[in-house]
Amino acid sequence: MKKFIGLKARVFLVAFAFGFWLGCSKEDSRNEELKEIVNEEGETETVDTSANKKSVGDSANDLLSDTKYTELKLELFYVEGFKPENATIENFENFLNSRLHKSQGISIEMKPMASQEKETYTTQEIRALEDSIRTLYNKDKSLAVFGIFLDGEYAENTENGSVLGIAYRNTSFVIFEETVQSFSGQTFGPSLEVLESTVLNHEFGHLLGMVNAGTPMQNPHQDEEHGRHCTNDNCLMYWTAETGEGLINMLSGGSIPEFDSQCLADLQANGGK
Repeated sequence: MKKFIGLKARVFLVAFAFGFWLGCSKEDSRNEELKEIVNEEGETETVDTSANKKSVGDSANDLLSDTKYTELKLELFYVEGFKPENATIENFENFLNSRLHKSQGISIEMKPMASQEKETYTTQEIRALEDSIRTLYNKDKSLAVFGIFLDGEYAENTENGSVLGIAYRNTSFVIFEETVQSFSGQTFGPSLEVLESTVLNHEFGHLLGMVNAGTPMQNPHQDEEHGRHCTNDNCLMYWTAETGEGLINMLSGGSIPEFDSQCLADLQANGGK
């Protein structure tokens, strides 16, 4: 009997310890999602950032449609000396208005920041940087997107390709502006405006769930060999738009690529224009 009671006691203690650990783990995780920010009224408030820390494509319908969020606010940081062209931001705003239903409007705020003095950035480092400087998050009927234009290059660049940008969370993207600028000005090459606009629109396309990553395909057109990209080499979502070497060849005509008919059909079926 004593052995049985001892066994029950040990089982209870283990179960209690596991439950306590699990509760603490959930609480710790919860605390990591809470952040104090200074809001637009200049007041300090605690916000839950979890809705802006999901996988790429998870907010595709929220971005495209007017159902849950009627307003879109973009907070775009840039390292001083690496601000995108004004024409690029105008192109981007036109791109967004042409595809997204946002009855209360779309706004873009540009914010300068000091260099981190880094030659390369990993995705983990970019996430950490975002967490330290981002101030806009989803609130009420307003959806927030974060973007950053960096000096330095992507840590996973190879001899075969220099990455120009990546979408790494459901409402977050990075443009490696120094790398983008290094490919501009080439003889007979596209202008910096065209390069920047193509990369920016392409990465936002991934936030919109393209291709087959949050926005379902109406007909098969995913280039599975190159991940979440389109099979049409004239489409904005063709895979070469992400590397400098590939993009230079893709932009031989000197104009900004657009979504092809297959991608447009997908976006419209998921709530977009």
